[in-house]
Amino acid sequence: MAAGLLMLALLWPLERRIERRRNGLPLIHLALLQDRSFAIGLLVVFFFTFANISFYLMLTLYMQLGLGFTPLQSGTTMLPSAIAFAIVSRMAGPRAQRRGVIALIEGCGVQIAGLAALGAAIAVFPPPEPSQLAFLLVIFGAGQAMVMAPLYGIVLTKVPTAHAGSGGGVLSTVQQVGNASGVAVIGALFYAVLAADSARYAFLACVSTLAVAIAITAGFLHVLSPVRPQES
Repeated sequence: MAAGLLMLALLWPLERRIERRRNGLPLIHLALLQDRSFAIGLLVVFFFTFANISFYLMLTLYMQLGLGFTPLQSGTTMLPSAIAFAIVSRMAGPRAQRRGVIALIEGCGVQIAGLAALGAAIAVFPPPEPSQLAFLLVIFGAGQAMVMAPLYGIVLTKVPTAHAGSGGGVLSTVQQVGNASGVAVIGALFYAVLAADSARYAFLACVSTLAVAIAITAGFLHVLSPVRPQES
């Protein structure tokens, strides 16, 4: 990790040096990182992906360690959410073209509502049955699709065509860093609370953290330069 941070610090002057050469072709065009819209878009992608894979890690741990579900029960419980994600993804792109960034902010709101419903069900009511949990997960899956399907296209909209490869590479890297960071933080948080108390409180702590990450995503989407919807 220390070596990675050192290499990241050296990347900027190295790319600047290559850029100044005659016919220099840097791996990352530094002008991209100085573009406000693109920089905010990278923050959006980081916080969104932070709460992406880590949500399913947390949920799987809770279903098997807290609720005692078998692997088959856990998989079938998550199946309706996957179906909802696939269906809503088909509609999310055209909807984002009509409504712009506001469509993604609404998707974040649906995700937070899904997390709130899950948290309330675990905190207030008896442990849910697989069918009950599956119904609540549909809300989160639909909200996730509303954001994920059009997100990367919106972030890359203002990247110059000549820099599309560089911009896409940076975006993919931030996505991987966000996924890895979310799994590391949420996984550590779950096991820390589990050791101190119970799987139930570990789940609630993780749900709260993920809700904050998605709220931050919505906040950065709000300040993101608006993207003009395409003409129909």
